[in-house]
Amino acid sequence: MDEQNRDKATLVTQENDRLFRFLFEDIGVRGEMVSLDASWQAALSMHDYPEVVAEQLGQALSASLLLSATLKFKGSLILQVQGDGPIKMMVAQSTDQQTVRGLAHWDDPVEPGDLQALFGGGRLVLTIKPDNGQSYQGIVALEGDSLAAAIQSYFSQSEQLNTRLWFAVDGQRAVGLMMQELPAKHGEKVDWERVELLAETITDRELLELPATEVIYRLFHEETVRLYDPEPVSFRCGCSREKLESSLITLGRNELLVILQEEGAIEVDCDFCNRHYHFDAIDVERLFVGDSVSAPLSRH
Repeated sequence: MDEQNRDKATLVTQENDRLFRFLFEDIGVRGEMVSLDASWQAALSMHDYPEVVAEQLGQALSASLLLSATLKFKGSLILQVQGDGPIKMMVAQSTDQQTVRGLAHWDDPVEPGDLQALFGGGRLVLTIKPDNGQSYQGIVALEGDSLAAAIQSYFSQSEQLNTRLWFAVDGQRAVGLMMQELPAKHGEKVDWERVELLAETITDRELLELPATEVIYRLFHEETVRLYDPEPVSFRCGCSREKLESSLITLGRNELLVILQEEGAIEVDCDFCNRHYHFDAIDVERLFVGDSVSAPLSRH
């Protein structure tokens, strides 16, 4: 490998698993680009996805990170696609800390095709869950020939914001690029159309092989663009034994005892990370250890 290509390969490695934000300062448009490498490999390792399903999941993970990066509070964003086609359900969740997790359920065989062929009739659900405050959920029919088109349709219907997305996914990387009008600053239509046309020139190969900074420069070097410091992205599942214990407590001691009597133990698997949790009779009793303890007698 010559020195120039070696330097480029090093730069690509350094920019893997990063989220880049940039702003068109004069026209009220923001942009983001995310590249997933180790985090994408971690997501793939959890399930034996067919290639077509994996590609859709890579797009969903990228999209959830791009969309959650526009939120101004601590919490998470969940992108879910439900349908009656070969891919029954796909969900991707990301947080304000740029952690991401996701999974898909499907029935074999899954042949290549457009969004309708893959998911059939379905819906796109976006759920915003602040750490403090009420959740918000938007639901639209699954429209368009790709996930990008479906999300763009969602923003057109629900938020009245011009939004464009581009995705590229292979077995090694998942990359997403997004541009969106700022809610409080609609620019001139001609400005949006100009940067949209510039972004349309990007190819899947360029998204997968070039560093994010080079992609942004190649596309928009004639625009006034402010590029912010990149933020690290990681695959992280939010499951824990403590969270499961809290869920079990809500079922109540009697219900759990019935399950123990029938099954011998309570077994729980996390679909996101394949972690297995086991609760036996002693574990269940420990959850309710204070419920039946009498108050101490007072001394006279």
